[in-house]
Amino acid sequence: MAKVELKQPIVQEISDHIKDAQSVVLVDYRGLNVDEDTRLRKQLREAGIVYKVYKNTLMNFAFKGTDCEGLSDLLEGPNAIAISKDDATAPARILAKFAKDAEALELKAGVVEGVFYDAAGIKAIASVPSREELLSKFLGSIQSPITNLARVLNQIAEQGGAAGAQAEAPAEAEAEAPAEAAEEAPAEAAEAPAE
Repeated sequence: MAKVELKQPIVQEISDHIKDAQSVVLVDYRGLNVDEDTRLRKQLREAGIVYKVYKNTLMNFAFKGTDCEGLSDLLEGPNAIAISKDDATAPARILAKFAKDAEALELKAGVVEGVFYDAAGIKAIASVPSREELLSKFLGSIQSPITNLARVLNQIAEQGGAAGAQAEAPAEAEAEAPAEAAEEAPAEAAEAPAE
């Protein structure tokens, strides 16, 4: 069997992984020890991220004609790719967090939702919270005004509620009515002698 025939399934595997990916992050893993590599792979696997080491030439063939084509220029030395089909920020977030402790891991670049980002861009994307965190913050911000409204309504109910507020309103109206009548009476009396 020719070498090309042996390599074609691997190129197809890479193509299948990146085809509908939300994000693809390219890293240089040179210098990671076995324990660090095992921990990194475990974290990525638990997040549903495919993390593979492929030959640069095979990745180059798979990247041609895709959004990941910009990564081809960075394929030097030992590289691995982290691919997520669900969460666009997860690979960058996990890899950047891991790289803080394991300085040997270097984020090179990535493609997130079809847009190429250099190393600085990937680090910026890593600071974006996960979808679940964003949803919980959003729900918390919606829930806060509702909770405050419920407290105010509860306080009104404890103070006699709407009935107490309505009882005070007629009493105030009656107190104002005699004063208005007294003001109108002298004006009428002043007009009467003029006729």
